[in-house]
Amino acid sequence: MDGVAIHGPSADRFDEILTPEALAFTATLQREFGARRLELLRARQARQAELSAGGTLDFLPETRHVRESEWRVAPPAPGLEDRRVEITGPVDRKMTINALNSGAKVWLADFEDANAPTWENTVNGQLNLRDALDRTIDFSAGGKDYALRPDEELATIVVRPRGWHLEEKHLTLDGEPFSGSLVDFGLYFFHSARRQIDKGRGPYFYLPKLESHQEARLWNDVFVRAQELLGIPRGTIRATVLIETYPAAFEMEEILYELREHSAGLNAGRWDYLFSVIKKFRTRGREFLLPERNAVTMTAPFMRAYTELLVRTCHRRGAHAIGGMAAFIPSRRDAEVNRVALEKVTADKTRESGDGFDGSWVAHPDLVPVCREVFDSVLGERPNQLDRLREDVSVSAADLLAVSKTPGEITEAGLRNNVDVALRYLAAWTGGQGAVAIHNLMEDAATAEISRSQVWQWIHNDIRLADTGAQVTRELVERIIEEELAGIAAEPGYDAERYAQATALFKEVALDEDFAEFLTLPAYARMP
Repeated sequence: MDGVAIHGPSADRFDEILTPEALAFTATLQREFGARRLELLRARQARQAELSAGGTLDFLPETRHVRESEWRVAPPAPGLEDRRVEITGPVDRKMTINALNSGAKVWLADFEDANAPTWENTVNGQLNLRDALDRTIDFSAGGKDYALRPDEELATIVVRPRGWHLEEKHLTLDGEPFSGSLVDFGLYFFHSARRQIDKGRGPYFYLPKLESHQEARLWNDVFVRAQELLGIPRGTIRATVLIETYPAAFEMEEILYELREHSAGLNAGRWDYLFSVIKKFRTRGREFLLPERNAVTMTAPFMRAYTELLVRTCHRRGAHAIGGMAAFIPSRRDAEVNRVALEKVTADKTRESGDGFDGSWVAHPDLVPVCREVFDSVLGERPNQLDRLREDVSVSAADLLAVSKTPGEITEAGLRNNVDVALRYLAAWTGGQGAVAIHNLMEDAATAEISRSQVWQWIHNDIRLADTGAQVTRELVERIIEEELAGIAAEPGYDAERYAQATALFKEVALDEDFAEFLTLPAYARMP
């Protein structure tokens, strides 16, 4: 393996994934595309500098011909024709079985926001996926055995690799870390692409955090090369792109166009989208100030514009439009919590299905029947509603930018919730857990990003809390951190060392004068 070095610990069966052939394949992708990835990350920084200096976002004049010409993406691939309910979750062994058995049409097998990228999680996730395809996966815990249902009852696997900004420090090429994206994609594609094809499906992916159509073009070129290297027909891969960054909302057509022979549609990644709004315009004052995160609903004008444009864009091009996450977790012990959660999920999915979405996400197996029932009532026996072209929708750049029209307040309770959620999540993440149940919601890196970025934004905009009148300052936030930590410390299982690490990290990404681009970057640097 010329130039490839493994720096992570070894464990049982790792050699089945980290074979010389798999590493050589992934290294080829890294050698051929690594430099372009870095160029695109520098382009992100340049664009951020323009926005911070007073620039704005708009539909690109140089790609008008793409938006105005007639073209369509590839037809739906086997196993992706009907996507009325999709479940998301990390690639641990129990989740792999539960998600595939859940009754959902698709499982987003997540190496990204719901996964803490320890070396063990990264390699074991690949093993779990391969074992699932080979039907050799099983799991036992708490006196209960978990096993797969028959193949025809299982969800279609769609893998989400890490975003372009993340690296894999446990694997280096000529002394430099691999792209986390290429590691997750390369190892899965090498080991499991043909296994998927043999089962009548294919290697399918969800692409996170894209900020431009040039980044989609890079992925498409990776797909073409990977298929060529393994002798798999071009166009076998399918990819759904999460429109979860503010710039990407202005380039939906172009993103579909770049991936058109490999495209499976777009997804409304609502939580990261809110984070991106704050990040991109964080220096622009109150024009881009959001109320506390639980007050921002999908009916806010700028969010409504974003989702309606997504449906129209997808259906015009023959692509699926997939709705956002229902993060509520049903409670099997508290009937009232359960009732409220189910009502909110039903309302959310009813809105999405009525808007023309072809399916939507849930985070818990118990919500699969709820989402499916809503979409069944609209779709019936049809696999999707691609025929709903939504030609009534007309969205301008100004509509997408109308953040200031968002109703809602900023209260002490909202500030405390942001602090509490971020601390709890970061403590879990540094311990290797990426999807965390907190206060009956499934939190992942995206919601932690909103929490810390809102705190940063409020401090830098002299915000006064609506209920107490107190100004949000660094000193106030530090006091609230101590108070919230005191409450957490009284709970069973409190780990003082881990929360000390989480607190230091939260202060770095929420209270420093400079805004960290992603909290997972300094968090990953702290990870062994």
